[in-house]
Amino acid sequence: MAVLAASVLAAATWVWWQGGIGPFVGRESCTAVAGGRTVSLDPEQAGNAATIASAAVRRDLPARAATIALATAYQESDLRNLDYGDRDSLGLFQQRPSQGWGSAEQVLDPSYATNAFYDALVRLDGYAAMPVTEAAQAVQRSGFPQAYAAHEADARVLASTLTGYSTAGFSCTVRPSSLPAEEMGPRGLTPRAATVADTLEGAFGNLPLGGFAPGGVDTGHVAGSAHYDARAVDVFFRPYGDPDQRRRGWAAAHWLVARADQLGVATVIYDDRIWTARRSAEGWRPYDPGSADPVLRHLDHVHVDVAG
Repeated sequence: MAVLAASVLAAATWVWWQGGIGPFVGRESCTAVAGGRTVSLDPEQAGNAATIASAAVRRDLPARAATIALATAYQESDLRNLDYGDRDSLGLFQQRPSQGWGSAEQVLDPSYATNAFYDALVRLDGYAAMPVTEAAQAVQRSGFPQAYAAHEADARVLASTLTGYSTAGFSCTVRPSSLPAEEMGPRGLTPRAATVADTLEGAFGNLPLGGFAPGGVDTGHVAGSAHYDARAVDVFFRPYGDPDQRRRGWAAAHWLVARADQLGVATVIYDDRIWTARRSAEGWRPYDPGSADPVLRHLDHVHVDVAG
């Protein structure tokens, strides 16, 4: 009996160390895979990378812009929102309030800092054709201009996945949430689901949302759907056969996974794929609703539901 108990404990410890599923997830982490290269991030880095990429998508900038911005943030802060730096440098891009980048409070806001970087970048004629290190240096005026090149390959992988070009290429392993259940609010969503909807729109701009209504919904979804518990939102990207809409859908789906730990996301479904917090160590899995219907296959919309 003691031998059996020891074996069970050893197996459990191995699963914990490997970042397994369920309660044994020990180390939360994210990975991006594109072009045969894998990039690993912790949740903080992943959230900041997703902010940088979603701003490029919202502004209709090319993936190259996101690559330049991500390489810059890698070099300046390791994709962390630092509240310190050389002289008065702060934030993801180590922008200096004394040099006109904004107030200290502003440059410590990742969204503001990212858009300030892009504002400067797009003023450079031909930036998309410039080497990453030259474009980054033209914006940043760093004392180490060649350092940005060291991060270009990883930045390209993150840009490709988080702007939606590499489908199902970004995933996170998280602990399943034990957040308490919530009551439905006036919009027909729980507060947690409403926060996901609002934060998603804050990242990507106005989006066609559905799957909820004041007073709740009781039809239109499969039995047991989180929509009936006011915990789910659908984000539409139509027409579903359009390559640009599909790319934007994957950008949103990856963003939700990158923010899953912070927002209490339980499930994301899109384009015949599913990611769940409960089985997050498995990444994106095939999703088969048993029907060829494009709506049931989630080809035209991203489904997200939250814990509780």
